[in-house]
Amino acid sequence: MRLGVIGPCQDDILALAKAAQVLLDRANVERVLYLGKDDALDRVVASWAHEIVGENPSESATFERAARACVNASASEIEDFVGSERARRRLRVLTTVPAPPGRTIELFDGRIAVLVYDKATLDEDDIAGASVLIFGRADKPVVHRVGSRTFVTPGRLSVSPPAGIAVLDDDVGGGIQIDFLDIEGVVVASDKIEGRVRATGKLRVQGPGSS
Repeated sequence: MRLGVIGPCQDDILALAKAAQVLLDRANVERVLYLGKDDALDRVVASWAHEIVGENPSESATFERAARACVNASASEIEDFVGSERARRRLRVLTTVPAPPGRTIELFDGRIAVLVYDKATLDEDDIAGASVLIFGRADKPVVHRVGSRTFVTPGRLSVSPPAGIAVLDDDVGGGIQIDFLDIEGVVVASDKIEGRVRATGKLRVQGPGSS
């Protein structure tokens, strides 16, 4: 999996939109996860969806949009409608970690990764059950190894380096590649978690939106 993560934006919506666009269009990630505790990314996604399909871009209104756009439409107009709906659905890859103390769970290279806004909300069960712990609340990017576990943060989002944007990729022939990007999508630093560590202990998932 190729996952893009973005640090807290400090209410800089334009920077957040730029970072999300860079991860989708230049870094070619499969998903983008915002590590803030606010609804900033939800607002970005809502704005983009409105620009793509117009008023009421919700999934439940798809049929209504189709009826309005396609009943008397030409073949090319129908193709345009389908393209816009596909673009809207692509926005589903943009998500936010659950509000504290919630967390998101991912699997990288056969190991469990826990993603949260603040690492202070991690408890013993989280740490015992995971090999990679990714958090948002930090000033600068960090990759810190503690025994068999690795703590990773992109740091807070900024338009100047370090920008608070990172890509984690486990399709690199073993291990997890970590690339830190600037706001234009250029890799400015890299690290790698080598080998495969077997997760031990019990993992507790809590909070709405945990997966």
